[in-house]
Amino acid sequence: MNDDFLFRNVPAFSRRIHRLGLATNYGIDGEDLEWALEQGINYVFWTPSARKVTESLKAALKHDRESVIVACGPTIGYFDGSIRRACERLLQKLETDYLDIFQLFWLGRASALSSSTIDALISLRESGKIRAVGVSIHDRKRAGKLAEDSPLDMLMIRYNAAHTGAEQDIFPHLSKPKPAIVAYTATRWRGLLKRPKGWEGPVMTAADCYRFCLSNPYVDLVLTGPKSSQQLKENLRGLREKGPLNEEENRWIREFGHVVHTASSRFTFRF
Repeated sequence: MNDDFLFRNVPAFSRRIHRLGLATNYGIDGEDLEWALEQGINYVFWTPSARKVTESLKAALKHDRESVIVACGPTIGYFDGSIRRACERLLQKLETDYLDIFQLFWLGRASALSSSTIDALISLRESGKIRAVGVSIHDRKRAGKLAEDSPLDMLMIRYNAAHTGAEQDIFPHLSKPKPAIVAYTATRWRGLLKRPKGWEGPVMTAADCYRFCLSNPYVDLVLTGPKSSQQLKENLRGLREKGPLNEEENRWIREFGHVVHTASSRFTFRF
């Protein structure tokens, strides 16, 4: 497997990253986190609710702070004061001097990007308490505008084989230097791992979902949210063994994703 697929230098993070990032809030424990770090995974999405990994994460940060990229943020991010206070709480919780990525979650629903919140984020970045500013966002049109012109260092967006709209609404608008692109919901909340009615071809594995995201050159990193050590190991092994999609795989995965999306579109929200 070519390291150019598994690893990437990301200017927005001033760091070389493993392109499979680990979301820690779905069930894995401290030993799983330690194993992942040993394998080279170095991007960790963490919230205080991920209690089972917190002590191991703190230990890893104390051992070699520069080897781990921690992404986290305030639960609610509507006001500058609450954003600053949340940053201080997270720093204290992890017993670290800085957070690598401090992001507002679900922009427009659980947070707001206003002049006051932008000022708060930039101030935290300039003070050294955070190194990069990001948001997670479902509104693709707005994300495209933010990709074109904003102080953000990172956009965390929904992108998977059933939801490819970012290819039209976001990726063509990325500026230079561009914000880092982090993809999540790669398995479409496991919906892409199930056979839709009438489909007779192969069904995607979780690793195929991550491979789809990472085969797009605009995507810097994709998050995996394993519920167990077994899922974590299977996901990483599949990524290592198979690498980027070939043309045939890309065709059937896109067709499969379209069928999944069409079959379930009446039950899902559109953003």
